[in-house]
Amino acid sequence: MEPFNQTKVTEFFITGFPQLQHFNKPLFFLLLFIYLFTIIGNLLIFIVICTDFQLRTPMYFFISVLSFLEVWYTSSTIPKMLSNLLSQRKSISFPGCLMQIYFFHSLGATECYLLTAMAYDRYLAICHPLRYPSIMTNQLCIKLATSCWICGLLGPMAEIILVSKLPFCGPNEIKHIFCDFPPLLSLACTDTSVNVLVDFIINACKILATFFLILLSYWRIIGAILRIRTATGRRKAFSTCTAHLTVVVIFFGSILFMYVRLTKSYSLDYDRALAVIYSVVTPFLNPIIYSLRNNEIKAALKRRFMFLTKEAE
Repeated sequence: MEPFNQTKVTEFFITGFPQLQHFNKPLFFLLLFIYLFTIIGNLLIFIVICTDFQLRTPMYFFISVLSFLEVWYTSSTIPKMLSNLLSQRKSISFPGCLMQIYFFHSLGATECYLLTAMAYDRYLAICHPLRYPSIMTNQLCIKLATSCWICGLLGPMAEIILVSKLPFCGPNEIKHIFCDFPPLLSLACTDTSVNVLVDFIINACKILATFFLILLSYWRIIGAILRIRTATGRRKAFSTCTAHLTVVVIFFGSILFMYVRLTKSYSLDYDRALAVIYSVVTPFLNPIIYSLRNNEIKAALKRRFMFLTKEAE
């Protein structure tokens, strides 16, 4: 492998969806709306949970951390996607490409770990309700959230270092909607089987392990719910999990098919469609799922709105 400073290609061009080039302006406004809604919606949930004393519980603490995370997760890719929709020269430097990949994957890994911590919280609350307050303390919540961030930020370092040492001397078109490992590896001028194998091992350990732990938690949760004698009790118990379970299905459903595989890429349209789901659609749906499906957050939003109205008067 050539060293990093001998890389011939210094910038790449992101093709996006070539067949939709005539709709760049409508797509720009649609994506801009989704981005602004995602940022405002997640920040609103974060602020309301942090300022409302009635939401000072472990479950809402993790929801606030997830909302804060989604702001940065979407900001790692969507601003550049918006710029490319209006630009004739859809270029990104090699260091800029690596930076985008790093933040996108590190924040995505953080979300995997955080969703697992949220599943553990629901498991304790439903399966061990009497011991729940003594186990899921504020200190444990902070430790779990901090661990998720640290593990997530350290996760892609090995992959980034390996990719940074690859020689790129031929085509420089990234046939994707943003910089990512699979389309970048396909442009390298050398054998990338080691990179593909390392990516597979890291992603399999990270994604499959967290997904398995979430499934295990819900297996126990469902078993505990079925043992509840009244239908009302079962509904009430399961209602605390539906929002989290919905996000898990959407998020993991797309990244499993994208990253846990031993090939550089499948069909380009397949990869792009999956990328839209986990990078745009999931963060967009999170504030909707956690606000519209959660009566306590809706009540907190009403209280906050009434407070601001009184202050204005």
